[in-house]
Formats: sequence, C-alpha cells, structure tokens
Amino acid sequence: MVTSRECPLRHVYDAAYTGVPNWDIGRPQRPFVYLEEQGLVRDPVLDVGCGTGELALFLARRGHDVLGIDLSTLAVRQAREKARWRRIPAQFLVMDALDLPRLRTVGLSFRTVLDSAMYHVLGDRERDRFVAALEAVLRPGGLYCVLGDAAGPDRPAYGIGPAELDRRFGAGWDLVFAYETRFERRWGSTPAFFVGLQRTAETDR
Repeated sequence: MVTSRECPLRHVYDAAYTGVPNWDIGRPQRPFVYLEEQGLVRDPVLDVGCGTGELALFLARRGHDVLGIDLSTLAVRQAREKARWRRIPAQFLVMDALDLPRLRTVGLSFRTVLDSAMYHVLGDRERDRFVAALEAVLRPGGLYCVLGDAAGPDRPAYGIGPAELDRRFGAGWDLVFAYETRFERRWGSTPAFFVGLQRTAETDR
C-alpha cells in the first residue's frame, strides 16, 4: 500500500477545501482540454495536485487510465465522491507529489504527468526534489505538462516561466512547447504559462 509522509501544509489545504477554493472552477483548465483533444495525452496518466478531481475525471470520462494524487485528504475525499456519483472510473490517492518514488516501488509508472497549479507554489529546493521524484515515475519519452501563474519580478519565488523550467529540468528533458495563457479562477483569471517537457533519456541525479 502506498502511504505518504505527514506534511504540515496538508492542514492548510484541508482548511481551504472546507469551502470552495478560488482555484476550484468545477471543470478542468482549458489548456488541458485542448491537450487531450489534440491526442497528446497518453496512458497511463498521473494528475499531480489533483484537488477535487475535475481534470482526472474529465480524462477518465474520455477513456483514459488516470490516477489523481493530492496532499489534501479532504480534496481527495471530494474527488472520490464525485467519481462515485458520476460513475467515472478515476482513482485518487492522498499523497505528497514529492513522494512520487513510492509509486514506483509498487510498480507504477506513467506516460503523461499533468500538473494544474501544483509546481508553481513550490519553493526552490522543493522544485529540484520534484524533478528528481518525477524522473522516478515518468517513462522515457513521457510528457510532463504544467500550468501555473506566470512568474514576475515582484514575486521571484512564485509562479513559473519557460526559461526557469528549461533550466531546472536540464539534461534528459526537451522543452516541447511553452505558451502564454490564463489561469482561470472562480473570480477572474491571472496571466499564466502552459509548458510541456518531454523526458528523453534516463538521467543521473
């Protein structure tokens, strides 16, 4: 059985999900819908930071084999309830994305990893840890796609940008696409980037 280490942030996100967080818009973000419509989502799929599951449920309804993970126990509980009531065969697990190697220990690996606003909240060291963790479960040739608020000079420790992602992922990865878009919220939207990186080879970390 896969378990996750206790993380203080779990309580912060559980508190957010006692209501409806501003980022939970009741459907997947548009760039991921377009990605699937273009045939670029290959199974099996991992949705990191899945929240209440709208992206994973969308993909499962479209016939994909998908697992969603999130730090928040409450968010995962809500995702499972949605799957049950909608009769959609998506699977959800309470798990810290920095613990991805635990999935590999039980034989799980993925051809597509999707990230809707998880990476963009990580600190500098956590980002390096996440890249290493991702390499444990994403197969060579697999695609990691991330949507996040655009980084800016006024908030250097938050958000994402193509240059930072290309630099941090480095050897063994190719930047496939990067474009400016909007991250939708229940109240408004913010400038964002949608970036795809392909794992091209095993790397030594």
